[in-house]
Amino acid sequence: MTPPPRDTAVIDGVLVAGSRANAVARLRDPESAAWREALLASGAVRDAAIKRLHELLLRVARSELHRRRQWEISGPELDDLAHQAAADALLAILTKVDRFRGESRFTTWAYRFVILEVSTKLGRHFWRTSRPPMEDEDWDRLPDRFGVDAHRQAEWRELVVALREAVDDELTAHQRRIFVAIVLQGVPLDALVIDLGSNRNAIYKTLFDARRKLRVALAANGYVDSPASRSS
Repeated sequence: MTPPPRDTAVIDGVLVAGSRANAVARLRDPESAAWREALLASGAVRDAAIKRLHELLLRVARSELHRRRQWEISGPELDDLAHQAAADALLAILTKVDRFRGESRFTTWAYRFVILEVSTKLGRHFWRTSRPPMEDEDWDRLPDRFGVDAHRQAEWRELVVALREAVDDELTAHQRRIFVAIVLQGVPLDALVIDLGSNRNAIYKTLFDARRKLRVALAANGYVDSPASRSS
């Protein structure tokens, strides 16, 4: 069989040339290459690929929403969020599919878009339906939030007083805001991402650093074991 000319590639029996052929050739996964070509095609081929991709994205969106059950969203409202996330993810993918270079499988790459959209939709939903006043810091309810038994609440309240002092004395303003929002007010992470214009990794890092500072401060006053004693 005669090989295809230089700077060309054959995808699903179709000869493509130029930069598209070079991009396809770099994709090691045939399925990913097929997805890319189909979505960059025209007519019925592209329409069929878009329909398949939307079905996949919708399934992932529904699964991700069910996984995050703490949001207490169900029924038509949950399905509407899934459809919104899938539709917006599809639009973003179609805009950027020509930049897909195959560092991961196409479906893995595409699923990142819909998971991000789910996070965004959930965050906006929270602020539309249940925005807590950010100045509300009812520290007395902290034991209740963690389901502490009544006979241990006196012990916990002493710890809460120490924790509040450590939060005020040891944390930066940014660390304090994130700690209070997530731990004290119960603001979901995705909602805080929207409110602060940040991202999940940055907030995780800030919360991790804040907790480490607080543990050191509480350990120094004998309220918890020191990190060193826990690791030994």
